Amino acid sequence: MFDEMVVQCFLENQLQLYPEKVAETYEEAENFLEECMAVVVNSVKEVWEFFEEEGVDMEGADEEEILEAQEVFAVGDGRYLIVEG
Repeated sequence: MFDEMVVQCFLENQLQLYPEKVAETYEEAENFLEECMAVVVNSVKEVWEFFEEEGVDMEGADEEEILEAQEVFAVGDGRYLIVEG
């Protein structure tokens, strides 16, 4: 479900969301993402739509603030991984 770039992004940046590592290996990271039902979206607009669908209060927030949310990981190719903590 998650490609190598997405899993590697989470593995390298997981401390932006969690106080300590939840995964040490690629396989652990992949399993963690599947268990917590993480989502990969293709644009900032889709990140925004995801938060709206989840009922997250974004009133007054701008695009930069949304992308700086702890749950949002920039994969590096224009996609974003959203992990609900």
